[in-house]
Amino acid sequence: MIAKLRIGAAALSCVLWSCLVCASATILTGCASNVTSASMNSDLVTDSDEPDTRKRARLRLELAVAYFDKGQTTDALDHLKQSIAADSNLFEAYNLRGLIYMRLNDVPLAEESFRRALTINPKAASVQHNYGWLLCQQTRLPEAVQLFGTALSNPNYGDRAKTWMAQGLCQQKYGQNADAEISFLRAYELDAGNPITAYNLSLLLFQRAEFVRSQFYVRRLNNSELANAESLWLGIKVERRLDNRDAVFQLGVQLKKRFPQSREYLAFERGAFNE
Repeated sequence: MIAKLRIGAAALSCVLWSCLVCASATILTGCASNVTSASMNSDLVTDSDEPDTRKRARLRLELAVAYFDKGQTTDALDHLKQSIAADSNLFEAYNLRGLIYMRLNDVPLAEESFRRALTINPKAASVQHNYGWLLCQQTRLPEAVQLFGTALSNPNYGDRAKTWMAQGLCQQKYGQNADAEISFLRAYELDAGNPITAYNLSLLLFQRAEFVRSQFYVRRLNNSELANAESLWLGIKVERRLDNRDAVFQLGVQLKKRFPQSREYLAFERGAFNE
């Protein structure tokens, strides 16, 4: 999945993958958040302090995450319904519910799920990230950016790189290239190994004729195992603009060897550098 770098459907799948990482991490690490009145003394909170209903809900939730990770959406939804029936106060359950309905292209139910999750936990940055991406797909850019910003302002949020990247993709999609560049730069500072960030940052710079800066990002990507036909083709166009003929030739050889049936290689053979 990470090898697909286009802004359209492929980029959507990539960012949904990043949303899943956020959701899974939150679900699997959020334990024993409810404290019974008996445990409000000086004793440490342990598993025995969590009600049986909450334990059952978490178990079903973990099963739902596992099925969702495997792409078994119906099974995931079935276990998730049982989790919510056991305990309707787990915000992580509604976060996953939102992701499931995003996968099923049911926007109203996905939005309702994320709203419910934020009602339970207004500071849940992973939910704000996922909800922001949903709104981005619905052309609701200002609302999306507001949610991304709220997530990024949370000092305890550990997935800032993914959210900066998602915000950049969203801004780029709607032509806000200057803002998108800032977002991608912030994402790159936090995670220089993300191929989606590197490719799209290089692409923006190439489109603005900043070829030397574009070269820096796409070269690093193409020197990694995450290079693909699109990144090699972008690298060829960058090196050609900089009149680096040897680099163009070497990248062309890689493109032919690794992706001979790709539209990028066919364009290279035609010399269609400006398409």
